[in-house]
Amino acid sequence: MIIPWQQLDATTLNNLIEYYVLREGTDYGEHEVSLDNKVEHVRQQLQSGDVVLVYSELHETVNLMSKQQFADNM
Repeated sequence: MIIPWQQLDATTLNNLIEYYVLREGTDYGEHEVSLDNKVEHVRQQLQSGDVVLVYSELHETVNLMSKQQFADNM
């Protein structure tokens, strides 16, 4: 189920994005990218609709995934 990110408290949303960025171990190549920049990049993807916030009732977890990945899993 997609969770409307706009309905989350700003701190909660930021914590979820930080957790996702740190967990995924994103690699930006040769250039160092700060945590704040990575979080802002994911936030922009949420705002544009390219990434969605998904709750799994089966696993009782929240995850971020691309809109395409979510559609492919449905």
